[in-house]
Amino acid sequence: MKDPYSVLGVAKTASAEEIRKAYRRLAKQNHPDLHPGDKDAEARFKEISAAHALLSDAEQRKRYDAGEIDASGQEKPRGFYRDHAGQAGGRKYDRGFNPEDLQGFGDVFSDLFGRGGFGPGTGGMGGRAGTVIFTLSVPFLVAARGGKQSIRLPDGRTLELTIPEGAEDGETLLLKGQGMPGPQGAPAGDAIVELDVQPHDVFKRDGHDIRVDLPVTLTESVLGGSVRTPTIGGPVMLKVTPGSNSGKVMRLRGRGLLDRRTGRRGDQFVTLQVTLPDQPDEKLKAFLQDWEAGKSHDPRRHLEALT
Repeated sequence: MKDPYSVLGVAKTASAEEIRKAYRRLAKQNHPDLHPGDKDAEARFKEISAAHALLSDAEQRKRYDAGEIDASGQEKPRGFYRDHAGQAGGRKYDRGFNPEDLQGFGDVFSDLFGRGGFGPGTGGMGGRAGTVIFTLSVPFLVAARGGKQSIRLPDGRTLELTIPEGAEDGETLLLKGQGMPGPQGAPAGDAIVELDVQPHDVFKRDGHDIRVDLPVTLTESVLGGSVRTPTIGGPVMLKVTPGSNSGKVMRLRGRGLLDRRTGRRGDQFVTLQVTLPDQPDEKLKAFLQDWEAGKSHDPRRHLEALT
């Protein structure tokens, strides 16, 4: 197999987002549904999908970059004998490509009945006659929790879509036979719907984890206590330990997004942000002016050794 970075046309320093975007763009161009009967396109699509499957897995990518595994994800032979040995028929060690291997890697088409991803614009014709491609804007919490969304086709029909729980930005739903009628009485094409998950003001997605910045009062920071905290499943009480500084990260296990490949949920990471009242508090000012321990504390002392 070719170098996965070359297959996707990205540099080895590419971010996960750059890899995902490159994959989505190439998947659009080479998906077999848009090139019926084109064996070359099918082969390119498999190659692109396999490259993305490897590079989208942080651990696999790290091992590939370190030379521990090859582009097919197999352990690299070590030593003279394994470098030159092969399987029956003279083939090198190779597990081959299996589309099922791509499930759970955000693969656009690993499971066309609820996972996948492509289709720019608000609608259009592509590939097979009658196939229509749409982009559907989905609220963050609908994608996180799963739900129903409707989309209107050019002929006036309205389709109700089931958004799978934990859906990612760029995934697609393939609705077979729900596209436009084919020419001269041919069967209707398919409707391919890309999900455009909207950002949220509170929740930030990080893989299957959720990150939240949580304002806390000075009193809660110093004395600790239980603080009402939003999660995608509804508010919960978070126990803040006494003396928690701004920037401290706390974990709520199992409060993240569903990983449909494993059935497990990610976590929610809460970053505390100590926030003072908008209006000056004269008593607090008077206390701090007389607080001797506060005057002797230097939180920037460690910076001097670094500069």
